[in-house]
Amino acid sequence: MRLTALFLLSFLLTAKAHAFQNDSIPNKRLNTILTVSGVTYGATLIGLSQVWYKEQGLERFKFFNDNAEWHQVDKFGHFYSTYQFSRIGDGLLQWAGVEEKKAAFWSSVAGAGLLIPIEILDGFSPDFGFSYGDMIANTAGSAFFLGQDLLWNEQRIKPKFSFHRTALAQQSRNLLGNGLAEELFKDYNGQTYWFSIDIHAFSKQSNFPKWLNLAVGYGAEDMIRARVVQNDQAGFDSYRQLYLGIDLDLSYIETDKKWLKTLLFILDGFHIPAPAFEFNSKKSKMHWFAY
Repeated sequence: MRLTALFLLSFLLTAKAHAFQNDSIPNKRLNTILTVSGVTYGATLIGLSQVWYKEQGLERFKFFNDNAEWHQVDKFGHFYSTYQFSRIGDGLLQWAGVEEKKAAFWSSVAGAGLLIPIEILDGFSPDFGFSYGDMIANTAGSAFFLGQDLLWNEQRIKPKFSFHRTALAQQSRNLLGNGLAEELFKDYNGQTYWFSIDIHAFSKQSNFPKWLNLAVGYGAEDMIRARVVQNDQAGFDSYRQLYLGIDLDLSYIETDKKWLKTLLFILDGFHIPAPAFEFNSKKSKMHWFAY
């Protein structure tokens, strides 16, 4: 685990040396970003291996097909995570003076690569296994960011996240979390993943409001266990949810205040509660504040 962390830090520093050596950039900023992020990530992996995986123990490496679990909400989570890693990395590299295309490429590579050690550790875990479905979702999230940058030179379709607490977590604390912090990551019933579509960006000559986006969301409900058959056996009829609504695009808000720019950048990764129609196999309904 320590070797993995050191290798990642070495990779980041080597990538910097080879990819940016001819650029006229403030190297101090770039070195700070790479060093701090590399050391922080390495320390996180070491801590994770000592706390989480040490308690579980490790066994022989194995593969695990979890593609049928949680109605694939977890896969949307992997996609969203690596997209956001790429988006944040791109913003930091451009702040450090890296040319836009190089920033998009290297941030996308790092975004997909950040979760590889964790996926490998899962392969040695007795409770999990190496999931190729997770790896595909991880790669797709970073590729989605890079693809839009190469195609449009901007992000016209932004993956976003929202969460609400559910009563189901009380019935399965081990799986769905004990308390808000755990439920945020574990209770897939409360997670919704959105694609916020910038209509104005696709029609720049129109008078369509820049700040108003079309939002398409995905979630699932009534899941007390991971698989459909397990939910059926427990008396729960799990189902998928599709949403069609609106979203606010905070990237169009102009300000000279650095702290506000940072706050808006962070908030733009989340879907702000707004009207949306929900479509599912049971009953379609209107939400005035979908989140």
